[in-house]
Amino acid sequence: MSIPTGADRSRQAFLSRSTLITSVVLVIGMAAVVILNALPASSPLHVSAATVALLGKYFTYMLLALAVDLIWGYLGILSLGHGAFFALGGYAMGLYLTAQNAPLQGWQAPLEFFPVAALAIVLTPGLLALVFGWLAFRSRVTGVYFSIITQALTFALMLAFNRNEMGMGGSTGLTRFYELLGFSLASDGMTVALFIASGVAVLLAFWLCRMITVSRLGRVCVATRDAEARVRFLGYRVDHVKLALFVVSAMIAGIAGALYVPQVGIINPSTFAPLFSIEVVVWVALGGRATLYGALLGALVVNYLKTLLTGAVPDAWLFILGGLFVLVTMALPQGIAGLLAQRRRRREVSA
Repeated sequence: MSIPTGADRSRQAFLSRSTLITSVVLVIGMAAVVILNALPASSPLHVSAATVALLGKYFTYMLLALAVDLIWGYLGILSLGHGAFFALGGYAMGLYLTAQNAPLQGWQAPLEFFPVAALAIVLTPGLLALVFGWLAFRSRVTGVYFSIITQALTFALMLAFNRNEMGMGGSTGLTRFYELLGFSLASDGMTVALFIASGVAVLLAFWLCRMITVSRLGRVCVATRDAEARVRFLGYRVDHVKLALFVVSAMIAGIAGALYVPQVGIINPSTFAPLFSIEVVVWVALGGRATLYGALLGALVVNYLKTLLTGAVPDAWLFILGGLFVLVTMALPQGIAGLLAQRRRRREVSA
C-alpha cells in the first residue's frame, strides 16, 4: 500500500467535488447564456445583449470577491481597501480605451498600446500592494489596524483621483469608450466576447486560488491565520507569506476592474469609495469565507438582489445590505457555503 505524497494530497484536494462542481457550473452557465443570446429576439428564451452585459459585470464582481476571500478566508487579513486595486485596474483599461479616440499625453502615452496597458492593469495594483504590504506586514500591522489603514488608503486615492491635476477626468472620471482592439464596444458580438472573457477569467482565477490554497503555501497560510505566533516560532517568514498572497490578490482585483470598465462604460473615483470595499466583504461573508466558491456565490446573490431592489426601493438598499451582514454574522457565520456543507454532512450521516 503506497503512502500518498504531499503532491498527491494536493492534487486530490484540488480535484475535490466543490472545485469540479463550481467549474462545471461556470462553464455550463457561460455556454447557456451564449446559446440563448444567439436565439432570435422573438424567442421567449432569448437573452438580450443588455442582460449579457449585466451578467458580465457580475462576473467581474465575482472575480473581485475571489481576491478578497483569498486573503481574508485563508490568511485572516481583512482588507477594506480592495476597491482601490479594482479601480486602478479599471483606470488603466480606461486610459487605453480613451486613447482609441484621442492620443494620450505625457506619461499616459504608452498606454495607447494594449500590451503596455495589459501590463499596467496587473502591475499597478501589484506594485501598490507590494509597497503597502511590505510596510504593513514588516511592521506587523494586523487585525483591525490593518483594516483601518487599507480603508484609509482607498479613501486617499479617491481624493487624489478626484483632482483634475491627476489627468484622470477628475470627479467625472473616464467615459465615452467606443472601441477595444479595433472592435466596437456597442456591438452585440463584443458584449458577448467580454462576457466570455470575464467568465474565463473567473474560472482561471478560481483554479489559481484553489491551487494556492491546497498547496504547502496554502497550508502555511491557514496555519498563520489560526496561530501566527507558532508559525513564526517554526521559522517561517510570515510577512513574506502574507505579502505574496496580498500581491496576487491585488493583481486579481486589478484584472477584475479592467474587465469591468468596457462592460459598464465608465470608471470614476466613486469606485475607490470605502463603501464599495465594505460591500465586497459582505459578499464574501454571505457566501462563506475560505471556500472560494462561496465568494463567487455571495457576489452573485448580493449583486442580483441589488439590481432588483435598487430599482424598487433605491433608498433602502444600504439598510438591506447592513441587515444582510447582521443576519450572516448572527445566523450564518459560515455563510451560504457553510449551510450547504452542513446539509450535505447530514445527508451523508443519515444515509
